[in-house]
Amino acid sequence: MNVTSDNATSAGRDQESFSTALIKNLIVVLLGISINSINASLIYTFCKNQIFYMNPRYILFIHMVINDMIQVTLSVSLFVISYTIYTINVSLCCTLILLTLFTTENTPLNLACMVVECYIAICIPLRYMQICTVRRTLVLIGLIWATTMASSFPDLLVTLNTQPVDFFHSQVLCIEERVFPDPIVTQKRDVIYSVLLVVVWITIFYAYFRILFTAKAASGDAKKARSTVILHGFQLLLCMTTYVAPQLMDKLRKMLPISLSNFLFIFYIITQVIPRSISPFIYGIRDSTFRTSLKKYLFSQSKVRTTCTKHKGCRNR
Repeated sequence: MNVTSDNATSAGRDQESFSTALIKNLIVVLLGISINSINASLIYTFCKNQIFYMNPRYILFIHMVINDMIQVTLSVSLFVISYTIYTINVSLCCTLILLTLFTTENTPLNLACMVVECYIAICIPLRYMQICTVRRTLVLIGLIWATTMASSFPDLLVTLNTQPVDFFHSQVLCIEERVFPDPIVTQKRDVIYSVLLVVVWITIFYAYFRILFTAKAASGDAKKARSTVILHGFQLLLCMTTYVAPQLMDKLRKMLPISLSNFLFIFYIITQVIPRSISPFIYGIRDSTFRTSLKKYLFSQSKVRTTCTKHKGCRNR
């Protein structure tokens, strides 16, 4: 996988006019602020309702929201840095790239776990409380992070063993290929992502068809779960296009008659930004329990602002 946000600015960057570069950066920053603002309201809603603390479904969901906020912040920051500062210290870049890789790889694993939770709730409901506990959910989240770290940390170890010390004090354009230049890293990552693609998609399809058969019994919850799995699959499809980015970009580039920089910018928006805007819709809007709490939070905040405006006495609130 390439960090697409960086690729979108490293190719054809010098040929872009100032106004074009400014517009692209404004679009990315505004999208990032919008997504993070929505996600922040979801996190606040979760924190204000203890009922969500004991539900594995909402714990996995809010973990994905927090993960998406970190990923969006890092992705947008790298995008803007590559247009403004252009080159940064290799050690700092390594840290940013690794964090971006962790959060990017977390998303499909978290989605797969959410699909499995949905499958258990619909297909084996009598064992749900026994299988899906808060403690096991937290352990599962820890395993997600451990898996992504085990996948990405070897890149740093290989670079430490193959590059001189001076390399880590130099300045580079902050993209994955510049800070992890050894071909072994690319080969290793291709293998890991291929395995990850197969495992996650098998999980999605198995859960979907089991829920599909259950939904034929006309259960409202089962039918809703089937729609949720479809949305998860669509979100996963967008996220995982970054795993096959080089091959996919080569084919799409030949089909679309636009400049390389514009193509990569669009590709970045589709694969890095849009998937992170789907999560609030899946649970923040479609889920009736969370939607009710979210409306209550938004209404109370609006009421507080109105009261403050009228009485001008809210500084200590």
